[in-house]
Amino acid sequence: MDFNDMQSAWNNDKAENVVIPTNLEKLQSAKTPLDKIRKNLKKEFVYQIISILFLGFIPVLYKFTPLVITAFYGLFALFLVICAYFLAKLFLFYKRLNKANTNTKDNLYDTYFDIRLNMELYKSFTYSVMPFALAFVTMIILKDYSQEIIDVILNKKSGDFILGGLFAMFIGVMTSAAFITEWWVNYFYGKYAKEIRKVIDELKE
Repeated sequence: MDFNDMQSAWNNDKAENVVIPTNLEKLQSAKTPLDKIRKNLKKEFVYQIISILFLGFIPVLYKFTPLVITAFYGLFALFLVICAYFLAKLFLFYKRLNKANTNTKDNLYDTYFDIRLNMELYKSFTYSVMPFALAFVTMIILKDYSQEIIDVILNKKSGDFILGGLFAMFIGVMTSAAFITEWWVNYFYGKYAKEIRKVIDELKE
């Protein structure tokens, strides 16, 4: 075999193996949306901590009466327990993303599944704390009328009307929160998860 034949065989060999760098390129392309998810998650984790600290000072900022302060911090203690649980889960998820290996299709699929699972966890967290947020806002609005409200509620006729109005407001706020949460999770995480899923599907072809 002369030099020209050897060069031709080498060129043919490279053409047959072109699929390997293509697959590697596709795997590498998943790192961009993964980095964006990490960035958004890190920012949001900080914002969540700041928001929780701010909520703790609401009675001082709005000068709640002693009765409202007692009710507020009773709810706030339970709120903190729920937040601590979910934020710990999200922090561990963030740590896993930092160590995520996307060099193989199987690893990329595991990372994608973890992202989808934690998107649902994020939604559950939001739905869990929404009633507390609504209660805190209600306390701020009605902070100067706590005793009057208790007296009205104890009056059955007026109390039923007020409780009915509060229930309707609760349903309205929760429905709106559900739509906003779905949009928020999809905008900051879902669209990047879809990009990763697209890479996985391309690797199957």
